Amino acid sequence: MFNKKNSFKLSIFITLIISFFIGGITGGLIGAVTGNLSSQYLWTKFLKEKILEKKLDQKWENQILKKELFDEHKEESATIKVVKKVSPSVVSIIITKDLPKFYDLIEPDFFPFEDFFGSPFRFRFSFPREEIPKEKKREEKQQIGGGTGFIISEDGLILTNRHIVADEEADYTVIMNDDRKYKAKILTRDPIIDIAIIKIEAKNLPVIELGDSDAIEIGQTVIAIGNALGEYRNTVTRGVISALGRDIVATGREGREVLKNVIQTDAAINPGNSGGPLVDLNGRVIGVNTAISREGQLIGFAISINPVKKIIESVKKYGRIVRPMLGVRYRIITEEIAKANNLSVNYGALIIRGNRPEELAVMPGSPADKAGIAENDIILEINGQKIDERHDLVDEIAKYNPNDEVTLKILHKGKEKMVKVILTERK
Repeated sequence: MFNKKNSFKLSIFITLIISFFIGGITGGLIGAVTGNLSSQYLWTKFLKEKILEKKLDQKWENQILKKELFDEHKEESATIKVVKKVSPSVVSIIITKDLPKFYDLIEPDFFPFEDFFGSPFRFRFSFPREEIPKEKKREEKQQIGGGTGFIISEDGLILTNRHIVADEEADYTVIMNDDRKYKAKILTRDPIIDIAIIKIEAKNLPVIELGDSDAIEIGQTVIAIGNALGEYRNTVTRGVISALGRDIVATGREGREVLKNVIQTDAAINPGNSGGPLVDLNGRVIGVNTAISREGQLIGFAISINPVKKIIESVKKYGRIVRPMLGVRYRIITEEIAKANNLSVNYGALIIRGNRPEELAVMPGSPADKAGIAENDIILEINGQKIDERHDLVDEIAKYNPNDEVTLKILHKGKEKMVKVILTERK
């Protein structure tokens, strides 16, 4: 029987069911909304992070691009500044000579590029000179070549290559950057390296600054300035230092010559650039342009400036090149030489005689002879400096002056000993 008591129980039951139902729906709605909001938050956060990350990447790329452009602009500005600074000190050297003039019988011809930069011109005759009628002959001063030099003193000292001014019968004219012309006098030609110093009568000239070739690095930007092809004065090219400490054999009209410890560069160097400066981005000379390679492109060589500084100082002080001498003939020991001869050391200068009978290992009466140095001895060090491929004996000796006393570490018959030597002047 359905009474009030049962009715009340039923109401409570229905109320509980409805409450559970409403609670479930409410909880589901709340969870759904909360989950949705959480999902939206995470998704929004994800998008924001990605957008921000993209913006940061773009900003970083822009910064890198701006830096690259800035660095490039900075290097270009530095190059322009260097050229303006250095050009007034760079001169063209014109070589002229009295030569027979044969009307209708002469035509210009070009040398192929030589290892040494000499004259880009030569003359070709159509038949032997003695067959030319006398009335067709006469002497005429003609330009036979050109090169470059740079001013090293206010009173007219100019540094160039020896092979540029090698002809003792030729005349040499210096043309300044402002077109002034001066007759040049040859002061000295270095018999050891391809360097010469000439003199013009002038004052208050712009002197180029000399740098430190021992401090340069591979990849460093350098600038070459010179009288390209003997025709285009103060031509500027830019490149990098490709290698250091090269030993090359250069051939030219003077024959073969070994150039030691030279700088290799890919800055375009042409015939006529010889004798010109190779400078860094501070406008300081770190090398003297000297030779090119026939086999490759953009392979040029420059004599390091540091060994040349002693020559300049000597000429300024004595009017000639004064060099110290030890008085030995030698070969630098390498790994190959050490292995082939079963030597106990793989460095040093091995004292040996030459190929001809008169080419003795030790010069009689020389400082080395007086100190008791003998054939087959190995000079290991000079004043603590190890002698090897990068530190040649002649280069280390050249750092001193005649009458200087130096201490040599010698390997004599398998035993090391220290020897004191007083250097003399090389004649």
